[in-house]
Amino acid sequence: MKTEKRTTLLRYWTTRYLLTLCVGLLLLAVVSMWWMQQTALEYRLNLLKYLADETSDRAIKDNGQVVIGPILWGIIDDREKILHLNKEPIIYLTDPKGQISFTKPQIDIKEGENHIQQSILDNKDSIQKVELKDGNEVYVVKSPINYAQQQIGWVIIVQEEDSLKEVNQDHGLLAIMLCGLGILGWAVIYVLSRKISKPIRDVAKAAVQIREGNYDIELYEDAREEEIYELIQSFKEMTNRLTQLEKLRAELFAGVTHDLKTPVTSISGLVQAVKDDVVTGGESKEFLEISLKEIRRLQTMIEDLLDFNAISSGAFTIKVKQKNLNELIEEIAYQWKVTQEDQHFNLDVKVPEKVTFGLADPLRLQEIIINLLNNAKQALAEDGNIEISLYKGETSKVNIDVKDNGKGIPLNEQRYIFEPFYRGEKKKLKVRGLGLGLPFSRMLAKAQKGDLVLKKSSENGTIFTITLMGT
Repeated sequence: MKTEKRTTLLRYWTTRYLLTLCVGLLLLAVVSMWWMQQTALEYRLNLLKYLADETSDRAIKDNGQVVIGPILWGIIDDREKILHLNKEPIIYLTDPKGQISFTKPQIDIKEGENHIQQSILDNKDSIQKVELKDGNEVYVVKSPINYAQQQIGWVIIVQEEDSLKEVNQDHGLLAIMLCGLGILGWAVIYVLSRKISKPIRDVAKAAVQIREGNYDIELYEDAREEEIYELIQSFKEMTNRLTQLEKLRAELFAGVTHDLKTPVTSISGLVQAVKDDVVTGGESKEFLEISLKEIRRLQTMIEDLLDFNAISSGAFTIKVKQKNLNELIEEIAYQWKVTQEDQHFNLDVKVPEKVTFGLADPLRLQEIIINLLNNAKQALAEDGNIEISLYKGETSKVNIDVKDNGKGIPLNEQRYIFEPFYRGEKKKLKVRGLGLGLPFSRMLAKAQKGDLVLKKSSENGTIFTITLMGT
């Protein structure tokens, strides 16, 4: 099977950030060039208008004659230097009808072409854009020559559009600025991406270690970014939990093996004693009754294992239907109470005056409640109290609390009580079993679209809550 080639997080994001930056700088360069050209065009057209006005003023003498000489040309040359043009503009001096009398620079004018187009002279705008016969576009700037409140001629300046838009002197600065921004942006992106990817890379390496069975990992915790800090902390907590669960797994496997082996050993010894006539008469019958009791206990543990495996794999039938929970809970509590040999405890059932209906499988709900009642009784001291309460929960839920005033569950064990095969340190020495009661009960509750949670536990007692769907 062909595996997809992958890249590092640092390279992946740095490449994409750099590509985005380059595209952004390219767009910025295009817009900047366009803006610079438009600015240069507007600036130079204004200077050409100023040059045309100054030329018209200096070309007329006090006697009304138009005089073109070295002084005027010198002034015009000085003004043209301000324009920074790569091509000198053409300046025409004409009579009022547009007949050309002087040009600068001097150019050969063919016969029949020594007139400025009348459309240019008639246009009210002093600055015009004109398309020539060869397809080139030029700007024409005109200024009238007036004497004694009469127009005696025109100053007309013609320059190509490309020359006016040329901004060669600014290209270098723009290129340096954009290159500088590009290098700076890449450096910032690289540093930030490296900083962000490092803790993620460390977590990925730690995950590989855990996959290989090595839970002894070290992660740098001083992360300022909240998401990365949460990731590292969650991963460390997960690692610690896996370490504890791995330890528990070994202990629980040994405990379950012992619990299954003990009744088998007892049965084997008792039956062997009867077979070898070590005991006879009534004593042999007592030995056989004890063996049967051990066999029933072994059968119960095996059934628990089979049921737990069945519901874990989804091969378990749940028949949920609407039930009167007031009657059902009272009936379950009564049946459990009368089967208890030791009656040195109080059982109180509290249900609402109004009948409460809920969706439940009666047999499976009975298993859950009986398991909780058995656990509660084991936690009680002499003359303890157990209470079952039925009440409405939030968002159309129905809650059933099983409360006792026993010794409670140690705080360090509370997070593991729903783990399969887990039994508390004190309980596993006092009560035999596989530690499947609470995990199995929770799975039964979830199968009925409900839940089973430890609501509260302290030295003053424990409260478990069963949640069911209301109707």
